Amino acid sequence: MKFLRFVLIFILSISSISVNAEENDKRNQITKNLRCLICQGQSVYDSDSEFANSLKIVVDKKLQEGLSEDQIYEYFKNKYGEWILYDPGLNKNTYILWLLPILIFLIGGAIIYKSFIVKK
Repeated sequence: MKFLRFVLIFILSISSISVNAEENDKRNQITKNLRCLICQGQSVYDSDSEFANSLKIVVDKKLQEGLSEDQIYEYFKNKYGEWILYDPGLNKNTYILWLLPILIFLIGGAIIYKSFIVKK
């Protein structure tokens, strides 16, 4: 009987650990995509500033409330603006951000083509 009780407690604790691990993974994924507004170039996940620590607490609360990852990102975008996200979506404010690398690549390719191939 004691062995059965031990096995039951062990199984419940393992399932509890796996649920906590999943929540931790989700929290880490979200905080890695949020920019710390105090520390230049660091994510909330990497930062130890008071601001980053408060955002980690807010993310935990939002996850406990049952909000999805997209809803949490939307909450932070509404509160702090699009700049807080490391991976902003494509919209009218971020066209340049998404299209500039392609434009630079095409212009560079045209310059190389004109310099080397057309001269021959």
